[in-house]
Order: sequence, then C-alpha cells, then structure tokens
Amino acid sequence: MNRPATTPFPIPVVSLLGPGSQPEDEAPDIVPMPQGMSTYQPPQLPEPEALASHPGCVRALQQVLDALRSLVAGGTAAVPTRVVDLGGLDADARRLLNQVLGEGEVAAQVLGTAGIAQVAPAAPPAVPFAPEATGQRTDARVRVQESVFAGVWRVLHLGPDGAVVRDRLEVGTLPQPLLDAAAEDGVRSARSPAPGPAAAAEPLPADVMNAPSLLAELEDQRRQWKPGDAPHVINLSLLPLTDGDSQHLTREVGEGRVVILSRGYGNCRITSTRLPRTWRVTYFNSTDRIILDTLEISRVPEVACASLEDLEDSAERVAEVLQWVQAG
Repeated sequence: MNRPATTPFPIPVVSLLGPGSQPEDEAPDIVPMPQGMSTYQPPQLPEPEALASHPGCVRALQQVLDALRSLVAGGTAAVPTRVVDLGGLDADARRLLNQVLGEGEVAAQVLGTAGIAQVAPAAPPAVPFAPEATGQRTDARVRVQESVFAGVWRVLHLGPDGAVVRDRLEVGTLPQPLLDAAAEDGVRSARSPAPGPAAAAEPLPADVMNAPSLLAELEDQRRQWKPGDAPHVINLSLLPLTDGDSQHLTREVGEGRVVILSRGYGNCRITSTRLPRTWRVTYFNSTDRIILDTLEISRVPEVACASLEDLEDSAERVAEVLQWVQAG
C-alpha cells in the first residue's frame, strides 16, 4: 500500500511498553478467491415470425443442426469441421442469426504477423459481432467467436484493410483456421536455418539456470509426441525459475499468430508458439491474477475445444430453436 511521504524522525515516536509498542506481524499474502463465473445464458430469440420470414437464416440453422447430428453420429468431435457459408445472407438475416447465436465463452484471433498484443487478461481477443472490442488486434486476419451453442463457431476472414471477405459458421471441436495457422508457424520454424557456430557458442546470462533443461525436455517431447497421445504439460508455476529463465523461455519458444481466450471461472489465455505443437496456456482467476502458467505439447489444448458432449447438447438446443420457429 502506498503511504504518504513523511519526514523521518531520528527516534521512533512510540512508547517502549504497552499496546502498540511491538511490531505487528504482516498479514499473509493470500490469493483472493474468485468472485464471478461465466455461465450459459440463453440468447434472446427474435419472434418466430421474424425468423420464418428469412428462409436463409432458418436454412443456415438447419445446416448447423445437420452438421451437429453428423458429428455426434460419428462419435467424435476431433474431425474436420463442417462449414456453413453465410455469404448469401442479407443484412437483416445476418442480424437475426447473430441474435440467435449470441456469444459463448471462447474467442480467438489469427494475427497477420507473429507476436501477441499485451492486453488485459479479461479482454476478449476477438468478438466478431463487436469490432470495437477491447484487445482486438488491427492486423488480425481471422476472428473467431464461439456461439452460445458450444462447438458452433462464427469465423470471419478479413482482408488487409480489415474488411470481412468471408463469413461462415464452422461446427466442430475448433475452427480449422486456428489449427492451420499454428501448424504453419511450426513448419516455418522447423524450416528456419539453424544458428551458426558463433550464435550457438554465445554464453547464456548468469541468471539463466533451469530454462535450458526445460527447452531440452520440450524438444524431446515434441519429437516423441504423435496424434492421439496425451498432452505433455510443463507446469512453470511450480518450478524455481529466475527472471532470466522466464525471459529466455519466452524468447526461445516465441509467439505464434494464434491467441485464444476462454472465459469461464476466471480466464484462460492460450497462445501458439513458434515451435511445432507447443502452446502457452495461462490461467487467471476472476481478479486477473495468474494462478497457473504452463507450456503444453499437443495438437491443441483441450480447454479451448468443444467436446462430443458439447456437440450433443448443442444439437438438442438448436433443434429446440427450429421447433420454436416452426411452431410460431
């Protein structure tokens, strides 16, 4: 706590005995308990007559339902997403569809260049229905927002000027552009020329202690990992890392173009790195304090993905919306 500046006294003004004569123990630094939680809020649906008067909107919802049922029948969400193109919708139909879809817990961006903006953890990295959202990068090439129906994603592809050039829904575990961009960054890094002898011989700073062994572990696990394997997670929060270790790790793993924010009980920020199949996953409580910081080797961290159970639930709720329209 900041205290007002005062002129120091050469002798403390306090009695030697009695109350206040002895220093009080400082209160322990306790992490504040989370106070809030994001929960499912059903969208405020338009009148059924309004939806029924825009057959393109109803058709898009029916295609979403067909895609959900197809994935559920296949018994897995970890397959290529099903795409519903929204390019043919007029402005009114698009507005109604936005109202039905709402905004879920997960938002994401694919940046045009590597490097992630330093924004507050609570700020969503992208909200397709609100381009002025805090924390949004002006060089984003893809913006993604999960709808209130888990596993149904709004995906906007942007041109160099930021204008929308493609508008679609993707149904599945995670939109394909996020996976493609992360994979491309890893391939590009793997093809980069290795540092020369002079760079390799450059000594590390004196305060770098544990980072080299962690980087060696990441390299070994990347070589061994294959699709279907469990994620390999390094919990940085539990390791004795110096400031030099943290800076060296951040520099070596780099920053990729994919940033994902999952907002539930607190926030989880997921960022791709320049290393293949390597992600930085940081958890915050509802006061935006870091409670867990990890490096994960996987296809994509599960915390960002919709599960098969999510798709089953979404199929039921989209079917209810369509039944409501037909009944109206």
